[in-house]
Order: sequence, then structure tokens, then C-alpha cells
Amino acid sequence: MNALELQNVTKNYPGFSLADVSLSLPKGCILGLVGENGAGKSTLIRLLLGLAQADGGKISVLGQPVGKLRDKLGIVFDEPAFSGYMTVDDIEKVMRAMHPAWNGQVFGDHIRRFGLPRDKKFTDFSRGMKMKTMIACALSHDPQLLVLDEPTSGLDPIVRDEILDVFNEFTRNAQNSILISSHIVSDLEKICDYIAFLHHGKLLFCAEKDALKDKYAVVHLTPGDFEAIDPAAVCGKKENRYFTDALVERAKVNPGIAAEPATLEDIILFMAKGAEK
Repeated sequence: MNALELQNVTKNYPGFSLADVSLSLPKGCILGLVGENGAGKSTLIRLLLGLAQADGGKISVLGQPVGKLRDKLGIVFDEPAFSGYMTVDDIEKVMRAMHPAWNGQVFGDHIRRFGLPRDKKFTDFSRGMKMKTMIACALSHDPQLLVLDEPTSGLDPIVRDEILDVFNEFTRNAQNSILISSHIVSDLEKICDYIAFLHHGKLLFCAEKDALKDKYAVVHLTPGDFEAIDPAAVCGKKENRYFTDALVERAKVNPGIAAEPATLEDIILFMAKGAEK
């Protein structure tokens, strides 16, 4: 059983449509959801959480319809979820009342690990401290799936790395999985097993990260040399008077043509260019 299954999911708003999205997240894995602002990432997360209803298709979360296993979901949004006057102790009281499976010892362990003061008001926390508090809450009621919307946005590299370590530890349990939406491609490259790329409401790909990097390469050629490339191999390109840079499928390119390994960011940027054709 997969942690997430989406089959031909659609959602229509005035001026925007999420179109025929199908993807899956195996248990024990981390799926990175990436796309530009307005691509549909937040819409997709709202559908998974039951905060919006799909116009078509099917969604299952931990093998159940949306909304059936809320206590098994740990949720972290980009915006702080608690009132500014609350302390960590106040937050724990609220969370304990909301979640029957609340584990105060686990919460306390995370608060100590993150070095968060229990008596300081939430409004006085830095952004990193606020995010750590919300992550501690999400991890403290025995979740099997974390749904994270930009959890490392606006944080310094040291804090981001600390948080990514926590996510990796969570999925060491083969029953636990993570869906993480982020603009920070380097973070996704560090921790994700799968990558899904949304572009203008369409899913351009959802695949294993390592398989993507094995499949694609980048070429940097003069216009004349580029003509030797089979157009079917080209997934996206950018050109100037002197050179053409392109993302290509390795298997469709003559081995004699110089090609460099593609980073995840290369794949995303060139795929977006290719989709604009």
C-alpha cells in the first residue's frame, strides 16, 4: 500500500486548473513537490488534506479516502499556525486536546533537541524557531505521513540542514512517509526519493530522483553541432548566438557527443522551457 495515491485528479478555479494529476508515494519514502508560484502545489496539498474537494479523480491517503485518518497526518504549513501570545506550553495543551494520540514525551524531546524555550511567547520566536515548534507538534501524535508546505523557506542553511535531518530520521521507519513542497531544489535533492514537478497545473513528471538524474544530461554546443542532436532527444533548451544549452535524454544521444550530468535543478528548469513550446 502506498502512503498517497492520486488518480486523474482535477480541480478547477476561475483562471486556473489542476489537470489530470496522477502520482503515488510509496511508504517509507519522501516525495518532493516542486513548481513555480501558482503551479498548483498548494491546491494539491489542500485536496490531500480535505480542505478543498476535487472536481474529478480519486485520492487515497494511507489507503483511506481523504479525511478518514486525520490523526495519522502531521501537517506543517508555511505560515505560523499559532497565536502570538501562546508559549510552547500553551501550544502543547491545545495540541494534546486535538490529538488523542498526543505523546508529551516525544514533544518534549523535540523541544529540547531544538533548544526552544517553553515560556517565551510565540510572537517573539524567530522564523526558524516557529517552524521547529510546528514540526515538533506534527511529529508528536504518532503520524505516518507528514505533509509539509515550504517548511524550510526563509531559513538559514544551518537550520534547514537541522530540519532535513529530522525528516530523514522520521522515514527510517518504513511505515512513515513525507510529502514536502518546496522552492528550494537543493533541499529536495538532499532528502527526496521521488520528485513531482507541477507546471501551470500540469504534472510534467513524477519519478525517482536517481532515475531522473540517470536519464537526463545537459549539452553545451554550438548551433551547428546542436543540429546533430535528434529533436526527439531534446526536452528543453535555451539558445543564444553562440551556444545552445539543452536537456537531453542520454539514451537518444550519440555517445560521442559531450554531455554533462544534469542536476535536479537543470531538469526542472529545462523541462519548464520545453513545456512552453
